[in-house]
Amino acid sequence: MNTPEYTSYAPPPPRWESLKKEIKEAAQTLGIDDIGFTTAEPFLFLKNLLQEHRDKGYDSGFEEPDLDKRTIPALREGEAKSIIAIAVAYPSKMDNPPKSEPGERRGILARSAWGRDYHLVLREALERLEAFIRQRVPDAVMESMVDTGVLVDRAVAERAGIGFSGKNCAVISPKWGSWIYLGEMITNIPFPPDTPVTEGCGTCTKCIDACPTGALVGPGELNAQACISYLTQTKGFLDETYMAKIGNRLYGCDTCQIVCPHNRGKNWNHHEELLPDPEQAKPLLLPILDLSNREFKEKFGSSAAAWRGKKPIQRNAVIALGNFKDASAVPKLSEVLLRDPRPELRGAAAWALGAIGGEAALAAVELALESEQDEEVAGRLGRAKSRLAGPIDP
Repeated sequence: MNTPEYTSYAPPPPRWESLKKEIKEAAQTLGIDDIGFTTAEPFLFLKNLLQEHRDKGYDSGFEEPDLDKRTIPALREGEAKSIIAIAVAYPSKMDNPPKSEPGERRGILARSAWGRDYHLVLREALERLEAFIRQRVPDAVMESMVDTGVLVDRAVAERAGIGFSGKNCAVISPKWGSWIYLGEMITNIPFPPDTPVTEGCGTCTKCIDACPTGALVGPGELNAQACISYLTQTKGFLDETYMAKIGNRLYGCDTCQIVCPHNRGKNWNHHEELLPDPEQAKPLLLPILDLSNREFKEKFGSSAAAWRGKKPIQRNAVIALGNFKDASAVPKLSEVLLRDPRPELRGAAAWALGAIGGEAALAAVELALESEQDEEVAGRLGRAKSRLAGPIDP
């Protein structure tokens, strides 16, 4: 009779640990670059921080207003037991980017808006993940969200071990840097949690120092109202002080990520659908001003930059032309100033003409002053005229 060799026996892992391992091994085939697991316990520490942030007036207005929903994971049906966080890496560099030259000035979209709309990319990845789990647990309850969900994506990703929260308010992965899109899935499956990343920013403040508008008011604290990424997505008039700092950005801002040492040398081009179309990611500015709604959707509709419609992009294109101070743009800007029915574009054109300078710009501003009915635009025209009549900025 053979004696069992108990010393070499190892019990099989618990069901959910085994499934978690299976999911991690399959992640790349599902289009997911990194995946982490955490409990569905409330993010208690976060509620007070979010309230303080709101009290200071730092919210963007895009957030879920109910702080309990933002900090207490929940399912519509069943009890939330765990959260799966996912990350998908995206490019930080463009091959052969088109040049911006006099007479053919170009704007730039933030890297998060290069390639196909990341909301769709992540939702499809989460759908594949859901199907993978449902094959193994048919009665599982799962709810996925990308960006527009109620939870704070960064807090979930940090607790699930995807990365740490940087001073620039981005989740920074030790492997991928901060060039990652985030999404999550709440489920009633009690997966064992992963360990959070303990790495951090140390004494580095490069992102805070480089922020064009000072929106990073402290380590991990962002005043969204001053953030260029937020400002480029708003509708309406922009503060003229911020307009000068927007540069040629049409959507978003990458400055705090570009200067981050954790991103040095990191560029991810393995997701073909996220690779940029150079003419979309760095488009000519003047043609943007003539786009119809249909043409705008054809050019930018596949990008995350399209979600607010064409008006903010066109306003930002006017601002960018002013920041380039290219006199060849004066005729088109004068046309916008005198004929465009949208006050925010006329106001931007007034500022841009004031920034460019010259007799033609002054003539357009003076002509517009004779008939402008909007009080805000008229005020901007008056400031532009004063600027144009005085010494021209170098």
